[in-house]
Amino acid sequence: MVQWGMNTAIPERCPKCGHPAGVEEQAAGICSGCGLVFAKWQAREHFVPPAALHRAAAEKAIHAATPAGGPTCLAWWLDAPLAVSRGFLIGRLLIWIFIALWALRLGSLDYRTDALSESFMHLILLPIHEAGHVFFIPLGQFMTVLGGSLFQVLLPLICGAVMLLRQQDRFAAGLGLWWAGASLVDLSAYIYDAADPVLPLIGGGTGADSFHDWIFLLDHFGTVARSPVYAGRVHVFGILMMVFGLTWAALVLWRQHGSRIDRSSGLDPPL
Repeated sequence: MVQWGMNTAIPERCPKCGHPAGVEEQAAGICSGCGLVFAKWQAREHFVPPAALHRAAAEKAIHAATPAGGPTCLAWWLDAPLAVSRGFLIGRLLIWIFIALWALRLGSLDYRTDALSESFMHLILLPIHEAGHVFFIPLGQFMTVLGGSLFQVLLPLICGAVMLLRQQDRFAAGLGLWWAGASLVDLSAYIYDAADPVLPLIGGGTGADSFHDWIFLLDHFGTVARSPVYAGRVHVFGILMMVFGLTWAALVLWRQHGSRIDRSSGLDPPL
């Protein structure tokens, strides 16, 4: 190697065209064969894209502002990558709006009629419900019957927990909670139907002449007549879960959006 200046090492041959580095190259630091500037060629090896610099700065600011004992409880629940693109935020915002409109639609359906059983969400949950019966067979008849309703609520919660604990994706975890709430809303119609069965069942007929999960379950405790009360509570709780899940997801998005504004203005990202 031939040294040029203080920090730039000029190779014996041009790394681009192979031209020998003569006296002219040593003096000017430019290949006379192809015009390559050796300093620029070497600088590119240490080049860091601006997006990567932004991400590193954001993560450094978060680390510096995090208390020594770790993040606060609220900060942990809202923790999310702050160095995200504008397109990423817009995409997730559109998903959130779609899910929120879907939640409004589900919440407006009367669980005391067959409206929920005709919804698109019911079509999604029905095979999950039936799979739950199969999964719980080893636990006996009562749990086999309960397993259908239980699994259609558990699966969304499991998906949300995986997103939260394994993927560190709070936005997706919030949507998992919303899905569990939507499942409870769907389930409320089935519970309500136990006292006066009129909903068509998957095996044909209604609960009056076919097996009905919630007639069996509530009859075990002698409370079939109270199914409308239980259904109303499940419906309200499901709506609250949907609202909570959507609120959680919205706060995560808002924090990421605020981080973009703060980075553009040179401020530290919010915690």
